[in-house]
Amino acid sequence: MDTRIDTGTRVSLRRCYLLDTRCELLRLLREPMYIIPTLLFPALFYAMFGLLMGGRSGGEAARYLLATYGVFGAMGAGLFGFSVTLAIDRERGFFALRRALPAPPSAWLVARMLIAMLFALGIVLELALLATVFGGVSLAPGQWATLWTVTVLGALPFCAIGLLLGSIASANAAPAWVNLLFLPMAFLSGLWLPLSMLPDMFTKLAPLWPAWHLAQVALGVTGQAGTTSPWLHLLVLGLVTVACCVLALRRLARAV
Repeated sequence: MDTRIDTGTRVSLRRCYLLDTRCELLRLLREPMYIIPTLLFPALFYAMFGLLMGGRSGGEAARYLLATYGVFGAMGAGLFGFSVTLAIDRERGFFALRRALPAPPSAWLVARMLIAMLFALGIVLELALLATVFGGVSLAPGQWATLWTVTVLGALPFCAIGLLLGSIASANAAPAWVNLLFLPMAFLSGLWLPLSMLPDMFTKLAPLWPAWHLAQVALGVTGQAGTTSPWLHLLVLGLVTVACCVLALRRLARAV
């Protein structure tokens, strides 16, 4: 009897997570202002700067920007996928309703993280297609798999940052706050062009940005990073993820 109850409970919980993920995915698919920029902008920017303007460098720019624009896409999927919708749900009393529903409290959080990772995967596959067909980029199968894994999992720190922003900002202010963080971080982390092309001050300040640490891991996969151990960058990303999640969930618990 105990075994059947446990099995039934596991199936029920799994179904709750799947249904929550399905509902959140349908919700985002009905938001063209999220879908279009998230999926198309990294590919368009890569085509312009990595393929067209960077074609003179013999493929090095295409390889470099393949890694960094993948990080750029993961940033957008994580930040925008959490912050704006979370701020709207918070103001509408969504979390008070969640507490009354017979569903795991963490289902919405897991669902949104999975969806952000799914969008990040779509972005890196787009970039890989462009880089292979038009940029002449060639990586070993293990490098491709590692690069995709790093980029997809790399969306999680930005999910956590978006979670924190969405727990603090109002629904009207959330898009402005995200853009205020998103665009400068991308530029100052060397995602749009190498930091070697900028003044030394930007290079010294780059380690302050989580995107720079993720970019160093991704560039290490393509053989273009510095000598710093990737584990140090992963440690920083892990600390950022945990800290932002803890602060955001405490804030949401008080708000409910």
